Amino acid sequence: MKNRLLLCVSLLLPFALPATETRGNFFTEGKLSLNARLRYEGVEQSGLLEASAFTLRTRLGFTTGAYAGFRAMVEGENIIVADGDRYNQSGLNPAAARRAVVADPEVSEFNQVWVSYATGKTAATLGRQRLVLENQRFIGDVGWRQNQQTFDAFVVQDKTLGQTTLTYAYLDRINRVFGGRHPQGHWDSKSHLLNASRAGLPAAGTLVAYAYWLDFANSPANSCATWGGSYTGALDLSAAAKLAFRAEFATQTDHGSSRLDYAAHYYLAEAGATGKPGSLSLGYEVLGSDHNVGFKTPLATLHAFNGWADIFLATPAAGLVNTYVKGAANFPHGFAFTTFYHWFESDAGRTKFGHEFDALVSRKFGKYVTAAAKYADFRRDGPIFPNVRKVWVQLEFVY
Repeated sequence: MKNRLLLCVSLLLPFALPATETRGNFFTEGKLSLNARLRYEGVEQSGLLEASAFTLRTRLGFTTGAYAGFRAMVEGENIIVADGDRYNQSGLNPAAARRAVVADPEVSEFNQVWVSYATGKTAATLGRQRLVLENQRFIGDVGWRQNQQTFDAFVVQDKTLGQTTLTYAYLDRINRVFGGRHPQGHWDSKSHLLNASRAGLPAAGTLVAYAYWLDFANSPANSCATWGGSYTGALDLSAAAKLAFRAEFATQTDHGSSRLDYAAHYYLAEAGATGKPGSLSLGYEVLGSDHNVGFKTPLATLHAFNGWADIFLATPAAGLVNTYVKGAANFPHGFAFTTFYHWFESDAGRTKFGHEFDALVSRKFGKYVTAAAKYADFRRDGPIFPNVRKVWVQLEFVY
């Protein structure tokens, strides 16, 4: 059964509710959540017609108060579109087949439905849920897209050992951003995740070790096993500035349903100065290649890495080397600015792919509203990839 974990949650939910005499507190101490995001996204891509997507994403949810260690959540999500054929909804609308893709389909669904139980500093959650590990390089919720990536999963997290966090997750199904109507909108999964992090180390450091065994029956090429670790920290440069850094290494092989045969490596080095006015850093990231298979990150929040133009959502067969400069600045009146410049090339053969400029400006208005404008421009250095220019303007309300 494709939704067996959701079925389990629906059967367990009545038992998670307290007795009648205390049920009022269970609900009155709960929290209502509302998120509404209105967005325009425009795309110019060589070889395709322009895309214009006006979308409104709304999420409404309720999380109960705690009773005898139990909590529960139900959240619905709806995306409406002004003119659905002005952009290619990842192949769902044939009338827009010649237009550029904007991966925000019209959809209404349960975004999260879960029951959790906590005792001491250990918590277990069963059901459809948001799951984010570390910086989302391997496991994330794809928060930039209107339809969030969620997981039908069983997750246990323990914080008993001081500044140590241990996480185990079994993923039964991946609910991807393309929605249930898409042939790849869901991945049937038999995947296991282990993640351990220890904060409070030298240089205000956090050490993370992880092992992810991903197995997808209906996407075998993305099945893989990854082991790795990272260290993130900061050194004082002065009373007002720090040297922030991150180093990471991982190795990956085929796994489970995969019919591939490869062993590829990942490594990252990033360092830069940061302070109250802003930050400036340099980074070098390599997703390696072996037997013409690139290092895979199928459950990552991919938009956050390798350029906002989303050229490299799948790692090229020859791998990917991303050399980048990242800057951020805080301006008067609450404006925040972030920018990247990327140089991309293959890992095998060092073929130049192209370069990209990204920029984002945002400002909060009061407690609940944020406005943002964002720009991405990828210029190719050869015929392998298209030129892509994207612009976003959005207004978001979060309660």
